[in-house]
Amino acid sequence: MLLPEPDLPNGAALVAEGRALARDWTLGPSAFLKHYGVTSEHAFKLDQMAAGRVMLHAQIGYRDPGKSQRAYAEIWEACAAEGVTVHRYGLCLDWSMAVPRAQRKGATRGTGMILEGVEDFVRLTNAAPVAAHFGDFVLGFPAAVENTRGALAAGATAIGNLGQYFTFRVPGHDDDVLATAQTVRALGLIAAQPVPVLVQSNLDDGFAAQFTDLASCLGMILIERHIVTGLIGAPVGHCYGHHFTDPLSRLAFQRAMAAVGASPGTMIYGNTTAYRGKSGANFAALANYLLVDAAGQLTQPTGHAINAVPVTENERIPEIDEVIAAQLFAGRMIELAPAWVGMLDESPVEALAARIVAGGRAFAAAALKGLAERGVDTGCPFQMLLAIRRMGARRMEALFGAGVLEPGAMGGRVPVAPSSILSEIAEMADHALRGEAVSLAGLRVMVATSDVHEHGKMLVEEILRRSGAVILDGGVSTEPAVLAERVRADRPDAVAISTYNGVALRYFQDLRDQGVDVPILIGGRLNQIPEGSNSSLPVDVGDELAAAGAMVCREAAELVPRLARLRRG
Repeated sequence: MLLPEPDLPNGAALVAEGRALARDWTLGPSAFLKHYGVTSEHAFKLDQMAAGRVMLHAQIGYRDPGKSQRAYAEIWEACAAEGVTVHRYGLCLDWSMAVPRAQRKGATRGTGMILEGVEDFVRLTNAAPVAAHFGDFVLGFPAAVENTRGALAAGATAIGNLGQYFTFRVPGHDDDVLATAQTVRALGLIAAQPVPVLVQSNLDDGFAAQFTDLASCLGMILIERHIVTGLIGAPVGHCYGHHFTDPLSRLAFQRAMAAVGASPGTMIYGNTTAYRGKSGANFAALANYLLVDAAGQLTQPTGHAINAVPVTENERIPEIDEVIAAQLFAGRMIELAPAWVGMLDESPVEALAARIVAGGRAFAAAALKGLAERGVDTGCPFQMLLAIRRMGARRMEALFGAGVLEPGAMGGRVPVAPSSILSEIAEMADHALRGEAVSLAGLRVMVATSDVHEHGKMLVEEILRRSGAVILDGGVSTEPAVLAERVRADRPDAVAISTYNGVALRYFQDLRDQGVDVPILIGGRLNQIPEGSNSSLPVDVGDELAAAGAMVCREAAELVPRLARLRRG
C-alpha cells in the first residue's frame, strides 16, 4: 500500500497554509526585473519567444558566497563586453540547504553554495541583471518553505527543483511526509504571488535518468502539470538535457514539449554525460548539443534557455573564466545556427516527436487511473506527490509505460521512444570492457550510490552483468548506515559505490565506522571540500581514499580487473 498512514495531511489545507504566507512573503525587486522592465521571467520568456531570440543559461554556485556574488557580476559583464547576453543563472545551493537553518549544523555538506539568511539571497540576485533560478535543494525538502521565502524576497521568479523531490534524499532527513507537506506549502506560497513564478522541475534530476522511454519522461511532465498547475495553480517549467545525448531524440523531445504546450520552459541543460575525456575532446560534445538546442529554439521556440556547460565539468567544478568561455562559445553557436536550420530534415524528428507525445499521454492517463485504483486521491496534491515518490520511476514505468511488456527489458517494457541512456550505458560498458572476456561468475557484488545520480550505478551494473557477477542492489542515495545494514544482511564479496556530490571520503569513512569490512570499490567524482577550508572548491581525495583502504576506480575500465584480482585473492 502506497499511503498506509491513517492521518496524512490534507493537500488543499496545505496549499491554503502556503497561500496565507503570501501576506508576509511576496516577490521582491531584483536587478533582472528592473533592467528589463518586466514583472517576471515568465513574461520575459514570452517576449523573447515572440522576438525569436535564443536565451542563455549559466550554472554557478561556489561554496564561498562572496565568490558566487563575484561570479554573478563578472560572468555577465565579461560576456556583455563581447556582445553576448547571459539571461539567467542556475544557482547551485549545497544539499545541506535542504535542511532548515535551525537544524543545519552538522548536516552533511556537498560542494554547493550555503546562504545563511534572506539577505544573502538578496545580495546574490542583485549582483547583476540576470534572472535568478534557485534550482537545487529548495522545493522537495524539509526547508522548502524557508528557502522559497528567501528566493521570493530576492526577486527570483523561477524556483525549483521539483524533480529532486522524487529522487533526492538528504542524509539523516528521510521523513517523506514532512518533506512533502513542506513542498506543498511552498507551492501554495508560489501560486499566491501577484505574478507568475515558474515552478522549476528538472526531469533528469527526477525520473528521466531512470526511465528507459522518452514517452515516460513526457508523461511525467503532464502529471506534474496536473499537480502543480491543475491542483495548486502555479505555472511549471521543465528542464531536460543531461542524459539526452542523441541529437535526434534531443530535438524530438523539444518538439514533443512544444506539441503539448509545455512552455515556457526553464532551460535545456548541457549533455554532461557526453563529457568523458579531456577538455579539448569535450568541445565536440558541447558543439553537438548546443547546435541542436539553438536550432530547436529558433524554429519552434519553447522558451528554454540553452546551457553551455564548461568542458572541464567532468573533472571538477569549473572556474569563473571557464564559465565565461563556455557562454561566449554558445553565443557564437547561436549566431551560426541559422545557416544549419535549412539543412534539417524535420520528418524523422516529427515522427519521433509524435510517438513521444502519444506515448506520454498514454503514460499519464494510465498513471492517473492506476494511482486512483490504488487508493490515491488524484485530486490531492499531497497524496499525488507522496505516492509517486514512493512508487519510484522503475515501478511507474513498468506499470504504466506505453511500450509493450517485455520482462527481459531494462524498464520492463519495449520503449516507444528509447531513451539515450540505454545506448549510452551499452557504449560506455563496451569501452570499459574493451572486448576483454574476464569472468566474475559467482562473485557477489553489492552496487550503490552515495547520492541520486544513478547513471554511474547503472553502468557498474551493466559491466558486472556482462562479466557474470551476481549483482546485489545497495540502492540509490543510500545512507552509510542503511548500506551497512544491507551488507550485513546479504554478505556480498565486495561493495561497489558510485559517488558524485563531493562526499567521497566521508562516505567511505562512515561505512567503515559502521563496521563494513568487505572490500569497497569506489569511483565517480572523487572529491570533497576539506573541513575548515577557506577555498570554495573541492579537492581530489582519491589518494586519501586509497590510503584509508578503498579500492579506487578512477575509470570504469578498472572495475573488472580489480574485482578479478580480489577474486584470485
